[in-house]
Amino acid sequence: MLAKTYGAAVQGIDALIVTVEVNVASGSKLYMVGLPDNAVKESHERILSALQNSGLSVPQKKTVINLAPADLKKEGSAYDLPIAIGMLAASEMVIMDGLDKYVIMGELSLDGSIQPIRGVLPIAIKAREEGFKGFILPRENAREAAIVNNLEVYGVDHIRDVLGFLNKQKDLEPEIVDTRKEFYDHVNCFDVDFSDVKGQESVKRAIEVAAAGGHNLIMVGPPGAGKSMMAKRIPTILPPLTLREALETTKIHSVAGTVKGGSSLMTQRPFRSPHHTISDVALVGGGTNPQPGEISLAHNGVLFLDELPEFKRSALEVMRQPLEDRKIVISRSKYTTEYPASFMLVAAMNPCPCGYHNDPTHECICTPAQVQKYLNRISGPLMDRFDLQIEIFSVPFTKLSGQHDGESSATIRDRVVRARERQTERYKTHRGIHCNAQMTSKMLHQYAEPDEAGRELLKKAMLKFNLSARAYDRILKVGRTIADLAGDAQVQKHHIAEAIGYRNLDRSTWVE
Repeated sequence: MLAKTYGAAVQGIDALIVTVEVNVASGSKLYMVGLPDNAVKESHERILSALQNSGLSVPQKKTVINLAPADLKKEGSAYDLPIAIGMLAASEMVIMDGLDKYVIMGELSLDGSIQPIRGVLPIAIKAREEGFKGFILPRENAREAAIVNNLEVYGVDHIRDVLGFLNKQKDLEPEIVDTRKEFYDHVNCFDVDFSDVKGQESVKRAIEVAAAGGHNLIMVGPPGAGKSMMAKRIPTILPPLTLREALETTKIHSVAGTVKGGSSLMTQRPFRSPHHTISDVALVGGGTNPQPGEISLAHNGVLFLDELPEFKRSALEVMRQPLEDRKIVISRSKYTTEYPASFMLVAAMNPCPCGYHNDPTHECICTPAQVQKYLNRISGPLMDRFDLQIEIFSVPFTKLSGQHDGESSATIRDRVVRARERQTERYKTHRGIHCNAQMTSKMLHQYAEPDEAGRELLKKAMLKFNLSARAYDRILKVGRTIADLAGDAQVQKHHIAEAIGYRNLDRSTWVE
């Protein structure tokens, strides 16, 4: 007898419906076809043990299991449940009527309980698009899938629950999530705040400019100056996620399996801070079974690279193209996968091996050659991609011991949001452009051209510091953002002067 159930395969951050066909006939062997990987092939033993320990049995007959489309590789253990239900249906132990209305996914334990899986949000979205009535999946994943409306989501704990439901012997309550309430109830809830940061007013100003325009930022300074502390607070001043961005971000983290059990929607901008020993693949994504890397997990948020020169050069260089394209395309011999990667890159580093070059309170023991060698660990093209390059110094004791708190994140965020609103209005006719950092060269002449005094100042800076064409573009973009923060329509000389001041590492005298 032939039975069909429906599951899904995740490719990139999207899903494709997979038809699980099970045919039972006379004989004793089992055949599984349709490009299953080892985890899928091993499902037969898990399924048999789960059914036996649940008081169920499948006749030992010739069983052919086909996972269609046959040219799409099926990976992972999430096919256990649809295959098991298909085998039971083909053995006339499950009512066929209505089986084609549900997508079924889940990993089986040997006792028949159902374990959580990855990628349920893109699967739920695809199930709704394809007109399925409902989605049966592990209970731990139910809230995540339930943010998709017009789809009945049933979370189950055991295979007996699925059998009872499909055989109309047991009612299951669909998981209900008020997506908008869930989103707005948890937006802007942070454990840290910029008011905790003592001093460093000039650096906080630079961070505000970076946040307002979506610019990449690098902070260079001695140990203990507060680089990491301030970087961790950047998400608190970024504009809140829109509902569309929240869904897109949750989708990526769903595929990666980083959405916490029982959670539904990610409402905070991600902050990713990988260790400097990270591999190229872990940073950008890919692998034998393709997974999003840290740059995609930071999509719509912040990627913080602490101790930047300690990262492998190959890992850093592979980020250059995604920084420009805001996506990463993983090409292998058997597949091509695209992941979004629109993030704000924030980096921190010491100025030299000992950490105290140019520090006014500590003597540096490094020679100019050692300082230059240390800085050369980061290529010029990558350094050019940092719109703001900030030198930071240790906070004096008088400021550390003072009682005065700095500006709160909410106050800074209000200014950032107003600047972003100006940019949204300016670029509303430009598809895919949402902030100043994303402007093309053509748009720079249209929106960021400075006044005559500003152009003259920029010309002198280009000659004096021998700046690259990319640095020229970066200065104009940052100048446009500074003008937006001030509410000025025209980029003026003082805006350009401040933007040039944020190019510290371009100065040839920096290592003398």
